[in-house]
Amino acid sequence: MNLSVKDAARLLSVSEKTIYRWIRQEIIPAYKVHEQYRFNRTELLEWATSRRRGVAAEAFAEPESAAVPLPTLSEALEAGGVFYRIEGTSRDRVLAEMVAHLRLPEEVDRDYLRQVLIAREELSSTAVGDGIALPHPRNPVLLHVTRPTVTLCFLETPVDFKALDGRPVDVLITLISPTLRSHLHLLSKLGFVLRHPRFRKVLDPPGSREEILTALRRVEGTLCAQAR
Repeated sequence: MNLSVKDAARLLSVSEKTIYRWIRQEIIPAYKVHEQYRFNRTELLEWATSRRRGVAAEAFAEPESAAVPLPTLSEALEAGGVFYRIEGTSRDRVLAEMVAHLRLPEEVDRDYLRQVLIAREELSSTAVGDGIALPHPRNPVLLHVTRPTVTLCFLETPVDFKALDGRPVDVLITLISPTLRSHLHLLSKLGFVLRHPRFRKVLDPPGSREEILTALRRVEGTLCAQAR
């Protein structure tokens, strides 16, 4: 929680008055510390990205960002993989099983990552509705990985993730990124493809790995065409 209201307003390119209004409406993630409001930078940028709000260029001022090209979602998914029949009957158990399947460098402490993901869920559920959750670290650079990955896991048994729509989760999509820039890039693209009927069709019921990647590439092509 290292950002003030003034900092948040600058990053989101809005007035401080707007920030205070969002706080009163309880629509922006804010914390009261010693009678002053503070914000977590990564959490704030995730919030803005999920709502398609513009952010100032300085938000991505990471020395290593320029050296890491932004991946497509399909590239990240190919790197992260698709896994089926992940076992577990509780949120924490399926998160542990998911972490065991992640394609991570040997030096990454998987037990630490498991604890980070559980702590994140305790603060705020990553369930986005319709049986899907996006578990990921609040700070994407904690793990010191060298490439961004997206991992798709289908659960053997739906599990309660305290989703706002009340539906148990049976699909987990996990983002692991070396930089905040690539993390927000992938999160933004996921927000688009998860609303697209063609991609949603291969998630329920689960399609094959090739069917999922093919659908994702086609939806990405649609996204690129719209951006031109």
